[in-house]
Amino acid sequence: MKDWDSTDHDLDWHKFFKFRDESISSVGKLVQRTQQLIEHLLENEPELKVISVVGMGGMGKTTLVRKIYEDSKVKRHFQTHVWITVSQTFVVEEFLKDIIVQLFAEIERPVPRGINNMGSHDLKMQINEFLSQKRYVIVLDDIWRIDACKALKYALPNCHFGSRVMLTTRIADIASTTSTIFDGSVIYPLEPLSQEESWNLFCRKTFKADTCPPHLKEIAVCILRRCEGLPLAIAAISGLLATKDKGKIDQWEIVQRSLGDHIEGDDKLDSMKRILSLSYDELPGYLKACFLYFSIFPNNYFIKRMRLIRLWVAEGFVQVREGQMPEEIAESYLNELVNRSLVQIATTTRNGRVSTCRIHDLLREISLSKSRKLNFVAIANINNTQSLERIRRLSIHKTCRNVEKSKRFTHLRSLFTFGVADMPSKLPISTLLTGVPRLLKVLDLQGAPLESLPNEIFELYLLRYLSLRGTTVKKIPSSIGRLVNLETLDLKHANVTELPVEILKLQKLCHLLVYRYVKRSSPFHSTYGFKPPLGMGDLQSLQKLCFVEANQSSDLLREVGKLTQLRKLGITKLRREDGVALCSSNENLRNLRSLDVNSVEEDEVIDVQHMSSPPPYLQRLWLQGRLETLPPWITSMHSLVKLRLRWSRLRVDPLESLQALPNLVELQLRQAYDGDVLQFKAGGFQGLKILHLHDLKALRRVSVEDGAMPHLEDLKIICCESLENVPAGIEFLTNLKSLAFSDMKNELIMRLEGKQGNDYLKIMNIPEAYYYAFRDCNRWNKTSLLK
Repeated sequence: MKDWDSTDHDLDWHKFFKFRDESISSVGKLVQRTQQLIEHLLENEPELKVISVVGMGGMGKTTLVRKIYEDSKVKRHFQTHVWITVSQTFVVEEFLKDIIVQLFAEIERPVPRGINNMGSHDLKMQINEFLSQKRYVIVLDDIWRIDACKALKYALPNCHFGSRVMLTTRIADIASTTSTIFDGSVIYPLEPLSQEESWNLFCRKTFKADTCPPHLKEIAVCILRRCEGLPLAIAAISGLLATKDKGKIDQWEIVQRSLGDHIEGDDKLDSMKRILSLSYDELPGYLKACFLYFSIFPNNYFIKRMRLIRLWVAEGFVQVREGQMPEEIAESYLNELVNRSLVQIATTTRNGRVSTCRIHDLLREISLSKSRKLNFVAIANINNTQSLERIRRLSIHKTCRNVEKSKRFTHLRSLFTFGVADMPSKLPISTLLTGVPRLLKVLDLQGAPLESLPNEIFELYLLRYLSLRGTTVKKIPSSIGRLVNLETLDLKHANVTELPVEILKLQKLCHLLVYRYVKRSSPFHSTYGFKPPLGMGDLQSLQKLCFVEANQSSDLLREVGKLTQLRKLGITKLRREDGVALCSSNENLRNLRSLDVNSVEEDEVIDVQHMSSPPPYLQRLWLQGRLETLPPWITSMHSLVKLRLRWSRLRVDPLESLQALPNLVELQLRQAYDGDVLQFKAGGFQGLKILHLHDLKALRRVSVEDGAMPHLEDLKIICCESLENVPAGIEFLTNLKSLAFSDMKNELIMRLEGKQGNDYLKIMNIPEAYYYAFRDCNRWNKTSLLK
C-alpha cells in the first residue's frame, strides 16, 4: 500500500496532469466552449454546483476541462483546486486519499498523520474540514461509475461560497444521475468539430501552418472525413501524415487506401479506432515495441520519462548509434511518439523536456489489443481470464490472486506490479520464477508491499533492471553480486542504508539509486543516502549515483573521480575536510549534468572553492550547507539551468555573480544570504523563469530594475520575516504568472490585499497571487490577494 504519510519529493504527477497540445485546445469551437464553461464556474451563484461534460472518447473532454481548470481567472476565483483522474477500478478510500494529498500539496504541507488507517467516513471528514469556509473547484476526470459522485457528496461542504465540481464522462446516465445527487447540476454535451474546425486543426498538426499544399488538398479532405470531427483521430492521422514526404502524393494515397472508403453511418468509435490502429501499423519497427510498452501500465497512469527510458534500454529496444548514449536514443524515441500524437505529455521540465507522459485510453485499447495478438504482454487483475503461461511480459494490477493459480511461466521476460496490496513476502515472485530463473530481464516491483527479497531473484543472471522503489526492503544481501548483467538498481524510497561489497561485481551497472526523502522537524536533514563499500571507482559504467554518504572517508570521493561516465551525482554528509577531494574528482567528471551536495550538518562548511575546471555541461547544481563565499567557478557555468543554494549563509549578495549565467532558468535561495538587500539589476537573469526566496531572515528590501528577469514566471517569497515591502519594481516583471507569499509580515500582506491595499496596483495584473498562512484550528489557509 502506498504510504500516504511519507514525504515524497517525487510527487505522483498523474494527479497534476497538464495537457500541452495547444493546437487542439485553441480550435475555434473549443475556445467558445471554454468561455461558456468558465462563465458557469464564475457566475454569481453561491450554491455548490456540479457541471458534467459528456462525450465519447476522443472528443476532447479532458483537453477542454483542463484548459478551463488552468485559466488564470478560474485560478484566481477559487481558493482551492483539485484534479482527480478517476480509475475504472474505483476504490473509495484511495479516491478520497488522492483528494487529501492534493489539498495539502497545493499549500505545500504534509498530509495529516494516520490517513493510511482511516476509513471512508474519517477521510470524508478530513476533506470536509479542510474545505469548510473555502471556495473550491474540484475536477473528476473520466468517471465510469456513479460511486465517485456519491462518495464525494458527503465530503463536500456547501458553505454558499460558490464552489464548483466539474466531471467528465463518456456515459450520459452518469451525468443525469449526478443531477439527482447534487442540486443545481448542469449537463454539457460535447459535439464533434465542424468541417472548418477539423480542417484548421488538421493543417496545424500536419503542416505546422494554416494551409494545405494545393496538390494534397483533395486527398487530405478525403482522409479527414474519416476522422468524423474527433480531435483525437485528427491528431493521430496528422501525426502520421506529418512523417510522409509532402512531395509524394502516392504515400498519402497508401494511407487513404489503408483507411478504406468512407461509408455513411459508420460507427464513429470504430472509424476512430481504425485510424488509431493505422497510426500504429505505420510506425517504424523500433517504435512499435515502445508504443506497445504503454499497455503495461494501468489506465490513466502517468509515467516518468527516466523510468520509461531505462526500461526500454533494459528490454533491448534501443538501436545503438555511434556517439550517442542508449538513454539519449531512447529519449528520441519518446519524442517521436509524442510528435506522432500517440503519446501525450503530462508535465515538462522548465527547459522543455518531457518529465511525465501518458497515453490516451483509446490508444491504450489499441496497444492492449496489439499486445495480446503478439503475446507482448498480459495484464493480470481481478477480472483477468487470460491464459498467462506463454506470455513474455506480465503486469500485475491490484491483486496477485489470479497469478498464483498459474504454475509455470516458461516464456516470461519481464514482470511488473502496480498497486498490489495482497502480495505475500515470498509469493507470487517465487512461483513466477520457478523453473525459468535465467530468462527474466526486467523485474519492476515499485511500491509492492515487500520487506525482504526471495532468493530466487539472485538466480536471474540475465536481469538488467531491478526496481524496489517504494518498498520496505531494508537489506540487500551479498547475493546481489550474482546479477552481473544488472544495469539499473532502483532503491529510491526503500529503507536500504548500506550496500554490500559484492555490488562492485556489477560492472554493467549504469543507474544506482539508493536514497529517500524524509520529513523531519529539522528541514536540513531530509535527504538520506547509503554507505557505499570502498572501491566504488571500479563501477566504470555508472551514469547516475545517488546518494552516497561521504563522511566515512575522503577515499570515497577520490574513488568517485574515476567514474568518468557519471551524468548525475548526489552526495550527503559531506565534511569540510572532504572539499579538496570532491573538487579534484569533479574536475574529472566531464560528462556530469547534475550535482547535488549536502553537508553533514547545517553549520558544516562545503569547501568547493578549489575547482579550476568544473564539469563543462553541468545543468543542475544543488548545494546544501555553509558556504563562506560563492565558488568563483560558478560564473563560468554557462550550461547551468537550475541552481539551489540552501543554508549557504553568504554575507555578500550572490546575484552579482549569478546574473550573467545565460541559461539559468531556476534559482532558489533558502537561508542562503544573510544580507538585508537583494538587487536584481537591468540586463541580469535574462533566462530566469523561477525565483524562490526562502528563510532569508535579515532581508529587508528586494529591488528589481527595468530589464531584469524579463521572462520570470514564478516568484515565491517565504519566511522572509524582515521584508518590509513587496519587491520594488515588481511591475517590470510583465511575464510573471504566479506570485506567492508565506509567513510574512502582516503589514506587507495588508498593503497587497484587495483594491484598498496601497501596493495592490503593483500586482493586480499578475494572473495568480496568493498568501499562505497558518490560521486558527491548526490549518493552513491559502488566500488570493486579487479580489
